[in-house]
Amino acid sequence: MSSGVGPGRPPVASRFRKGESGNPKGRPKARRGPTPSAFDVVIDRTLTVTQNGKPREVTVEEALQHRTYQDALGGNRAARREVLRMIAKREKWRAAKAPKHRPVEVRIEPADPHNAHEALILLGIAAPDPWWGSASDRYERLLLRPWAVQAALSRSGRRRLSARDIAEIKRCTRNAGTLRWPAGAMDEHDD
Repeated sequence: MSSGVGPGRPPVASRFRKGESGNPKGRPKARRGPTPSAFDVVIDRTLTVTQNGKPREVTVEEALQHRTYQDALGGNRAARREVLRMIAKREKWRAAKAPKHRPVEVRIEPADPHNAHEALILLGIAAPDPWWGSASDRYERLLLRPWAVQAALSRSGRRRLSARDIAEIKRCTRNAGTLRWPAGAMDEHDD
């Protein structure tokens, strides 16, 4: 007869009593919530950057966005597209958060047209009109680049264009013949 001791059968004195757990602390609890990814860990960190001679704490995300803006101003086309995507995303977010009926507030602020012209040129949205030029003109005339006009025409939720709208778009766009008009935009106004 066997003593009942062997592999998988400890001596009776060292066995757990009935109803007593072999792990007094119990089963380890499962982690709650998702584990942050490496991207989340990096993007939430802060960096110290120097702007105008002063150190400033910024998140990695803010630093990346700032660099993208700088690249866009420097002429990088991919960066320009990314900036336009960020603007569109922010507009969509603001539209969703905005009250349905908000009062219209009119503000008249002094504007520097040269500054606006320079920004449009730097972003590649417009270029000087080579055929415009009169010594009596205070400001140079700009023509919109077709890619920027096409992006505006392709936006969802736009209103229907009148013949006057179409004529104005053509007048203000360099190489307007390359534009692809939305369906139904030129029904009555075919060239």
